[in-house]
Formats: sequence, C-alpha cells, structure tokens
Amino acid sequence: MTSESSLKYFLVQAFASSILLFAIILMMMFFNSNWMMNNNFNNLLILSTLLLKSGAAPFHFWFPGVMEGLSWINGLILMTWQKIAPLMLISYNLNYNFFLFTILFSMIIGAFGGLNQTSLRKLMAFSSINHLGWMLLAMMNNELLWMTYFILYSILSISIILMFNNFKLFHFNQIFNLSMMNPYMKFFMFLNLLSLGGLPPFLGFLPKWLVIQNLVEMNQMFILFIAVCLTLVTLYYYLRMSYSIYMLNYNKNSWLLINQHNNNNLTLILTMNFISIMGLLMISLIFMIL
Repeated sequence: MTSESSLKYFLVQAFASSILLFAIILMMMFFNSNWMMNNNFNNLLILSTLLLKSGAAPFHFWFPGVMEGLSWINGLILMTWQKIAPLMLISYNLNYNFFLFTILFSMIIGAFGGLNQTSLRKLMAFSSINHLGWMLLAMMNNELLWMTYFILYSILSISIILMFNNFKLFHFNQIFNLSMMNPYMKFFMFLNLLSLGGLPPFLGFLPKWLVIQNLVEMNQMFILFIAVCLTLVTLYYYLRMSYSIYMLNYNKNSWLLINQHNNNNLTLILTMNFISIMGLLMISLIFMIL
C-alpha cells in the first residue's frame, strides 16, 4: 500500500464520517420539528455520505486512485468487506429519485470508465462501481436480493483477484506474457473473466438473472434496458482481457515485471475457480433435486 493511497483513503473516510455525524446530530436536534417533516435535506446528506464511503458514483472520485496504490489483497478488501457497513445503512435510508440517479450514474461510470484502462487494478475498480450499481438496483426493490448479489460478487472477485495476485499481474500488458502460465490456469482465468462479466452458464450470471427477474416483476423495463446495455459495455473489457490471454503472445517485453509464481495458494485458487465457473450449474442441479 502506498502512502498516497493510505492518505487519500483516510481523508475521504474521515470527511464522510464527519458529515455523517453532523447529519445525525442535525436529525436529533430537529427530530420533533416540522422542518424535518417537510425537508429531505438531512436524509439526502446521510445517503450521500454513505454512498461516498462505498465508492458509488457520483462520489467515486477517490476509489480508482486508491485501488491503484493497493496490493491485490487489500484491493479485494476495499472492493468487498469495506462496502458491507455503508450498504447496510443505505438499505435503511432509501430515497427513490436520488437512488435512481446514483444507480444509473454508477453503471455508466463503471462501464465507460474501464474502457481505456491499462491498469488492472483501476479496471477492477470501475468494474466494482458497475457491480455496485447493480447492488443498489437490487436493494431498491428487495433487501435480501442485494445481499445475495453481494455474496456472489465477493466470490467472483476473490476468484479472479487470487489469480492476479498469484501471477503478479498489475497491468494490462502483463497479460500478453501469460504464455509461461499453465494452460489450465490460463483457461480458468479466461472463464473467470467471462463469469465476472455475467455470461451464462457461469455463477456471475446468477445475480444479474435474479435482479432482472425482479425488475420484470416490478415492471421497471426502462431501467432494466439501460442496465443490460451498460453490462454489455463492461463485458467488452472483460472480453478484451480474455482475448489477450489466448490470442496475443509476446515472449519478450521489456516493460514486463518478472512473475514469481506462488503455488501455495493453488488449492484455494482452484476451489474458488470451480465455484465461480460451475456454481450456477450446481445450484440449478440442487433445485432440480429438491
């Protein structure tokens, strides 16, 4: 972790916590006042600070920069564990109109922000912002649904980030040098990227499938159309990485770091890969048996 990322994360979280405390004190002061009954300012203030803490757009400005300075394991914690508390509080403080704006903006920023990225950590950060938009979309209609999405997204993130960490991949150019990788591991990485993009029949398709089904039941076709279209944009940069793994092969690149493969985590990586790739089929079989 770089000192710049540490300082940036500290300042953003400290600022958000200060505003959150201010909003809570304000709410307590005017609890019995008609001003609070007729004004949504305090609720918007609380919601904005929680969205800032979670890294949702349009409060995402700090998230890619902090991710760029972190190791893969710390980045994984930032993408998953650190979002639990803000998302839990957001689920109790919904404002439909502002929420809808945040959802659409998160999906747009997450989709188009990752298109020209050469850093894998920044690319995963924008991917996380896009997935956060889907989680908020699930939260808008069903509290249990966003938790399911979050758990499945965490599994997918663990699977792909363990592989990035094991092969010391930090930049897009380094993927070109995967010819030295075991062909089975290369194939697993390829399938993991497709799963993270939400393609069937992989586990990554399941959370999006559940959200789409819920939106169809709620007759929210417009936002469903926008969400699916933006998912296709994110799928493009996953496919770009997948294409690089299999189609491009450069054995001599002066700008590449030498990878020191660590096989100590191989069992964990293979287990998470199996869950990510075969999870949807396993769940379907279980439901068929039951």
